[in-house]
Amino acid sequence: MPHLPLASFRPPFWGLRHSRGLPRFHSVSTQSEPHGSPISRRNREAKQKRLREKQATLEADIAGESKSPAESIKAWSPKEVVLYEIPTKPGEKKDVSGPLPPAYSPRYVEAAWYPWWVREGFFKPEYQARLPQATGETFSMCIPPPNVTGSLHIGHALTVAIQDALVRWHRMRGDQVLWVPGSDHAGIATQAVVEKQLWKERGVRRHELSREAFLREVWQWKEAKGGEICEQLRALGASLDWDRECFTMDVGSSVAVTEAFVRLYKAGLLYRHRQLVNWSCALRSAISDIEVENRPLPGRTQLRLPGCPTPVSFGLLFSVAFPVDGEPDAEVVVGTTRPETLPGDVAVAVHPEDSRYTHLHGRQLRHPLMGQPLPLITDYAVQPHVGTGAVKVTPAHSPADAEMGARHGLSPLNVIAEDGTMTSLCGDWLQGLHRFVAREKIVSVLSERGLFRGLQNHPMVLPICSRSGDVIEYLLKSQWFVRCQEMGARAAQAVESGTLELSPSFHQKNWQYWFSHIGDWCVSRQLWWGHQIPAYLVVEDHAQGEEDCWVVARSEAEAREVAAELTGRPGAELALERDPDVLDTWFSSALFPFSALGWPQETPDLARFYPLSLMETGSDLLLFWVGRMVMLGTQLTGQLPFSKVLLHPMVRDRQGRKMSKSLGNVLDPRDVISGVEMQVLQEKLRSGNLDPAELAIVAAAQKKDFPHGIPECGTDALRFTLCSHGVQGGDLRLSVSEVQSCRHFCNKIWNALRFILNALGEKFVPQPAEELSPSSHMDAWILSRLALAARECERGFLTRELSLVTHALHHFWLHNLCDVYLEAVKPVLWHSPRPPGPPQVLFSCADIGLRLLAPLMPFLAEELWQRLPPRPGCPPAPSISVAPYPSTCSLVSPTHLGVGHGTTEWARG
Repeated sequence: MPHLPLASFRPPFWGLRHSRGLPRFHSVSTQSEPHGSPISRRNREAKQKRLREKQATLEADIAGESKSPAESIKAWSPKEVVLYEIPTKPGEKKDVSGPLPPAYSPRYVEAAWYPWWVREGFFKPEYQARLPQATGETFSMCIPPPNVTGSLHIGHALTVAIQDALVRWHRMRGDQVLWVPGSDHAGIATQAVVEKQLWKERGVRRHELSREAFLREVWQWKEAKGGEICEQLRALGASLDWDRECFTMDVGSSVAVTEAFVRLYKAGLLYRHRQLVNWSCALRSAISDIEVENRPLPGRTQLRLPGCPTPVSFGLLFSVAFPVDGEPDAEVVVGTTRPETLPGDVAVAVHPEDSRYTHLHGRQLRHPLMGQPLPLITDYAVQPHVGTGAVKVTPAHSPADAEMGARHGLSPLNVIAEDGTMTSLCGDWLQGLHRFVAREKIVSVLSERGLFRGLQNHPMVLPICSRSGDVIEYLLKSQWFVRCQEMGARAAQAVESGTLELSPSFHQKNWQYWFSHIGDWCVSRQLWWGHQIPAYLVVEDHAQGEEDCWVVARSEAEAREVAAELTGRPGAELALERDPDVLDTWFSSALFPFSALGWPQETPDLARFYPLSLMETGSDLLLFWVGRMVMLGTQLTGQLPFSKVLLHPMVRDRQGRKMSKSLGNVLDPRDVISGVEMQVLQEKLRSGNLDPAELAIVAAAQKKDFPHGIPECGTDALRFTLCSHGVQGGDLRLSVSEVQSCRHFCNKIWNALRFILNALGEKFVPQPAEELSPSSHMDAWILSRLALAARECERGFLTRELSLVTHALHHFWLHNLCDVYLEAVKPVLWHSPRPPGPPQVLFSCADIGLRLLAPLMPFLAEELWQRLPPRPGCPPAPSISVAPYPSTCSLVSPTHLGVGHGTTEWARG
């Protein structure tokens, strides 16, 4: 199947950047209404007036951006809710024998369809291979596995809406589609949730249980509470093959993780070493670079940190005097942002060409706290124009100092423990104190000794653990690391050569920079929930300083065989201890595309299965995940996990702010779909983890953004609105009023079908598609508009710019069909005798128009399409989700369509 290269389009559809619910309508074509049209001058004038009013409203809204959000929010009145109340067992087909309700109601429309789709197997590639329109081609996408602890926000909904639209389009056009659902075990987050629950409900800490007992608790929690995301995906209409659902702690994933670890180790790409890692004292675990938030501080900033009794000030530079040994009046003043690490200082460094310190080269200084001599060393890494030009060297707690210490042969001193308290090396007066409590005590002692030279505001970047909110501590730990330079170079080359396409193309620069600066990846995590590292320590007596003997194997039995070869002793006599740590969650999630298709037992043709991946541009975590997938995939299978990565915009609120729990502007897709009252939104905030002061601010902001709550908009309206924004454009500003406007569009389609079905009557029999012939210029015109809409939809799906599709469909249904053709044909339909042409044209517009709409509005399209009579001569498709998608080649070109000319169109089914 040809895939056109992703091109950058200026999104022509409404709802971009500055939209506030009402669209700016653009014509799909410059072709005017047909000459001699029966539409009256009055109708034309009324239509133009409506368009002018809508445009004026939109422009006024844009002009009022500077006003407070509450000023532009209008009160909305709840729509009448119609429920589908016909008894229907889960998985049974919905009863559509009754009349359509008088108005569109999302709850009525969305009832019963999804379980029926799943039970019938419409989402399975095996079913699609039997379709009459089957192409023999395969299409699949890799869904970024969401955390099992979490819930989808509106940014996830955008990813799902785009993916599902593409998947449904490929399925309808006859491709064999595979879309595998899955979730990530989220080691840190899940363990934290279960630990909190155990303490709250039973007053039990994790370490009071055995590892096995704790893991049973986690699995029980997962089975009871871990299905929220799957329910959200179903509510969004995601057409996933649920029989292939994966979890990154499943047996298949565990086998893949172990195999990958062993192969990387044997290839020399995985090693154990003692070096600095990003350490979260709150979690008591190492974390990835990507999980470190580097927060810029303009100067003095107070932060509340987990485990610390009082707020801590950062963004300050403390000046400390180091006396010169043997010279009572001489000193070197050092500036530091971390006085708590002073007990770990092993030297003071200056630039070798800094004339201020030339006379002190080779001299000894006295430690201002401990009194022991420290060397003054010279190193070109020191910046002489920053501060005093002298820096303290703490190799055990600073990456830069660790490199400097290694160059000068300095031994590191660990003065901060895993829990963030001071170690015994600091002396009794500091041992056991929280590191930031110790900071205050150290500064106090320096002042008493006359060695504190003041402090000043100092802009800095503070590393924060994104998982816990704690300040990162750099600790020396023996951990497992993956060598990334060689694999990273291949990943960079894949993009440079065009083998892997990133779209939009401006992401290529970030990709290349990231891989050119990549360091080795620490994959050890000090947790219980996760894939335990398949490495075993050979426990034996050995001389001090001799390295430990570790073996990597798929099982303990295999480990004994390997250990026996290394030690020359019988395996049965050896004592082995498995590494208690687990692997970084990113390790297993990076293997997800492979393990989901059976690797390592099977080696799938990934180029065939995963031509495309899709994720949010604003998320560094997801780009990090892609990078890990590409590195491991090329190394372990010799294949890229996919040939394209499509990065869609980040969803922001109507004011352009990033959606954040701390701002109270995060939208749960289900709240937009089903509607929610203001009180419920506030209760959700109170049930979260915000502290009371922050909660009050967030609650006030939420009341301002949603003073009347959120109206019920429905799944189809949400999906269509999200897809209407340019996939390859800038960040997406979403307002609920925009989704509500799209619900009105759904109602317009609903009313159009009610009119068409009423006009057709119960005895109507559609003509075969090839016999359809327009009997008037108006019939020919609307069919030409329909063919043009099909062409634009095909172009939009092929280029994966879904705003082209939504624009074409909105314009056809609202302006061409409803505003023009239905108004023009009403007098003809009520005329007696009624000509046969217009009903046949109406049927074709409804049939083809709904199939064009189905990938974006699956529920509404199914509900209405099921009520159309089937064309004679061929068996109807059981569902619109597997009906043929209209293509340009199946419809006559609008330039050749005229009165008396037939059309060739895919038959229904």
